[in-house]
Amino acid sequence: MDRPDTSPPTMMQRILASDFVFDFTRAPLAMLAAAVVLFLFIIAILAPLVAPTNPFDPASLNLMNGFTPPMTPNMFTGQSFVMGTDDQGRDLLSAIIYGLRVSLFVGVMSVLLAMGIGVSLGLVAGYVGGWLDNLIMRIADIQLTFPSILIAMLIFGVLRGIIPPDLRDEMAIFVLIAAIGLSEWVPFARTVRATTLVEKEKEYVQAARLIGLRRGQIMWRHILPNVIGPVLVIATITLALAIIAEATLSFLGVGIQPPLADWGTMVRDLSNFINFAMISPLTAALPLMAAGAIALLTVAVNFVVDWMLHRASGLKE
Repeated sequence: MDRPDTSPPTMMQRILASDFVFDFTRAPLAMLAAAVVLFLFIIAILAPLVAPTNPFDPASLNLMNGFTPPMTPNMFTGQSFVMGTDDQGRDLLSAIIYGLRVSLFVGVMSVLLAMGIGVSLGLVAGYVGGWLDNLIMRIADIQLTFPSILIAMLIFGVLRGIIPPDLRDEMAIFVLIAAIGLSEWVPFARTVRATTLVEKEKEYVQAARLIGLRRGQIMWRHILPNVIGPVLVIATITLALAIIAEATLSFLGVGIQPPLADWGTMVRDLSNFINFAMISPLTAALPLMAAGAIALLTVAVNFVVDWMLHRASGLKE
């Protein structure tokens, strides 16, 4: 007779048996939205394998394919494309897939930068207090008086002016990440500060002080794990905002520079196709396809965030 398995559960087994996964599997809309986000991330990672062509490879371009409507053979080459082509003959489906890589990379890295700055300043402000707390929070209040997109444009212009001219195009994507990250740190800082003010009065923090732990050890080893929950929710919200900000900046011409392209740049360039509405309604709809890709990603992320917020409020009740 086989003995029952008494080995401790693995980490994956503990995750699958958690209340979070149990609640998540009973929220079909959140599961669908998460599946869409996961699918888009996988598509972005596997873009060279999934995309029909590399739209930014000059060797793969054929100007004779320019302005080809979706699912319509080109009158010169006979080639057809699922979503049509732009004025350079680039396959729009491939361009959207490759543009997704840039948009997600900028969005994720911007969120990580904003989270790192905001969590650090929030911990220091909440735990140390005094004049340092007042200074950090007044800077945050001043930044909140301006739209984040305006702050990002200002930071982008300043950083771009500092960089030598011969490196500006190569560093544009990193300047864009810094601009968006520095414009989105305030929600992290305010949330972490408020939570730290509560946590630092609890017994485990007082016990840590009594045994002689330094401020940094208390903040990063003991308080941070207890404030990370709200931070992850804010990070998810900020990801959608960062993707929209990145697309907006690129649409305005102050973001990603050629030869790279993102969804905002595509919407700007494809907007010229509206002039072809009388010739081909499908061609005129091309900018809506790029804009729809942005909307799909941001709406899916927001559905996941809404479920997380709803679950958190239910646990508090």
